[in-house]
Amino acid sequence: MSEVQLKAELAAKAAHRLSQNTTEQKNKALLLAADALVEQAPSIIAANEEDLKHGKENGTSPSLLDRLALNEERIAGIADGLRQIVSLPDPVGETLATIDRPNGLHIVQRRVPIGVIGIIYEARPNVTVDAAGLCLKTGNAVVLRGGSAAISSNRQIVAVIHEALAQSDIPADALQLIEDSNRSSVDDMLQLNGLLDVIIPRGGSSLIQHVVKNATVPVIETGAGICHTYIDKNADPAMATSISLNAKAQRPSVCNAMETLLLHEDYAHEHLNELAFAFKEASVELRGCEKTLKLVPWAKTATAEDYATEYNDYILNVKIVTNMDEALQHIATYGTKHSECIVTNDNELASRFQREIDAAAVYHNASTRFTDGFEFGFGAEIGISTQKLHARGPMGLPALTSSKYFIQGNGQIRS
Repeated sequence: MSEVQLKAELAAKAAHRLSQNTTEQKNKALLLAADALVEQAPSIIAANEEDLKHGKENGTSPSLLDRLALNEERIAGIADGLRQIVSLPDPVGETLATIDRPNGLHIVQRRVPIGVIGIIYEARPNVTVDAAGLCLKTGNAVVLRGGSAAISSNRQIVAVIHEALAQSDIPADALQLIEDSNRSSVDDMLQLNGLLDVIIPRGGSSLIQHVVKNATVPVIETGAGICHTYIDKNADPAMATSISLNAKAQRPSVCNAMETLLLHEDYAHEHLNELAFAFKEASVELRGCEKTLKLVPWAKTATAEDYATEYNDYILNVKIVTNMDEALQHIATYGTKHSECIVTNDNELASRFQREIDAAAVYHNASTRFTDGFEFGFGAEIGISTQKLHARGPMGLPALTSSKYFIQGNGQIRS
């Protein structure tokens, strides 16, 4: 039996017991795990240093190494994330609807755990803790398959959490980590119908598309973020500069960072030069359309492939458009339905932009960097869903539940 099959079976057996645990029992387990992560931070950092060493040897980019790196401060933040999950309401058992039928049937729809969730992700060990915390809080067992770049970190993090769970009423088998780093282990997970109830991929576009195209297990598609900011001719220049710099340079390695800046031609002729220097000072490489290159000679030429690329790096496409319709068309062509923004003082135009853009989050005069569970008030998130079924946008605790109908009768039969 493969590691994937074995661990999925262990998780499935633990799922029923976990689904019966009370909110108090789940919260206690998560608090124990949070404390253990802080107490055993040195062992986690030591494991993380192994991953960083291998990453540097393999030529991993600085931005991806930053996503991989752990220190005491980051581990404390990850532990605080677990504590925030504890502070959030438990959605399990929440009544969604109550129906009384003329025949006397009393029907109640309540939230219940999904069951066993498989999560496939890349080099972000914080996801290991977030995913475990969110799934356990909602009564779901979870099978994690992180990227090989973070295997030592993930292995140690899960070991620490397992030790904490052993002191609680939560079954430790409800949390499983696949340690096989071969691509075949991903493909094995995608076919585990009957053991995994849903798979959530978190990572780059190639990973997500591989999962979507090959899975027979239901998938919640997340996160590839080719995000745009459109600056209209009526935008406030100071606000536009602040928002666009934040969207690109505050943390370029994340899925809600901007990859393409669209500028109304009137705004570009007045303000692009100053804006380009601001990006240059922020160490952002610019790639532009033909009109952009005339105003910013040091920019490189942007190709169709560039517009379709999620850089996760200090690289930004700049395209000048004649009007908002052209901006909408560009976003429809290259966007990934994640997060889009318009900067303008024209509220009517902004309203139209927000109505017509097909994306999980559409901003008016605010950075796309806010598409995040914490920033939306959901606490930690399992990912940003870019699909339309079941969950969309930042997925907090309620997104990890299904529902069940409880029907009470007094002898009714159907005629």
